[in-house]
Amino acid sequence: MKLVIFDIDGTLVDSQEFLLEAQRRAFEAHRIEPPSRETSLSIVGLSLREAFTVLAGEQGPVDSLAQAYRDAWKTMRGDPAFDDPLYPGASGAVAALAKRDNVLLGIATGKSRNGVAHLLDRCGWEGWFSTVQTSDEHPSKPAPGMILAALSETGAAPASTYMIGDTTYDMEMACAAGVHPIGVAWGYHARAELRDAGAEWIVSNFDELLQLIET
Repeated sequence: MKLVIFDIDGTLVDSQEFLLEAQRRAFEAHRIEPPSRETSLSIVGLSLREAFTVLAGEQGPVDSLAQAYRDAWKTMRGDPAFDDPLYPGASGAVAALAKRDNVLLGIATGKSRNGVAHLLDRCGWEGWFSTVQTSDEHPSKPAPGMILAALSETGAAPASTYMIGDTTYDMEMACAAGVHPIGVAWGYHARAELRDAGAEWIVSNFDELLQLIET
């Protein structure tokens, strides 16, 4: 049995404009100049507090910024002007894997559990994932806790487990847990960064991903 674990932001969901706007609102609420686009996207994948620690520094108003970000996200979620669509091919790939008798699906994300629940409900994916690990219960990536918990919950072997992600944090987490890291080329970190962080494979689209998991 194969366990295929997905990151969300930058891997399944194209949330960059949503994330950048929520960050901008959080910093402006504190009258702090928002970081550059490149810097803002570089921390996607970290848990919220760790992300703002990087962006604002250890002495910055980290907890207050994180709460302002949550508030902005909640407000934007109800605004039809903002969207965080699935990447092309994501829906079909998840559906195809969910139908396979030899595959279990999992999630390991820096999102909150409420954020994951919203995604599963929106996409009609309830019950498709055998294990869901979030930043609410575990240390931030690249600590291996999320994957280790997924292995424990499903009984999957590390040798038949794949972590699919778009950032170095995902690749480093997979290496630390002893599972196979698969990078995706459409996310927030460059191919070279993913490779240097331990990616065994880097795929350019979801069709390549499905073929890789099959073979």
